Amino acid sequence: MKTIRWLKSRFAICVDNSEYPVALDLHKLYRVIPDEDAKKDGDLRIIDESGEDYLFPADYFLLVDIPRGAAQSLNKSFARQT
Repeated sequence: MKTIRWLKSRFAICVDNSEYPVALDLHKLYRVIPDEDAKKDGDLRIIDESGEDYLFPADYFLLVDIPRGAAQSLNKSFARQT
């Protein structure tokens, strides 16, 4: 049986964009930038629709763990967009 390697949560799905409808698309997967200060304040640093990173309330997102290979593919895909 193959062992799947998992990355720590570096991606999140938007579950509430009520206050940021232009910056966030509901149910979309976003990259999370590690930020311990933001985490202490209940926020997440997210790369939004503008391609820039901003702080948003953490409860607007569902953090997801994904297999390492999928995360690598997603990171490459995001890099092509910038």
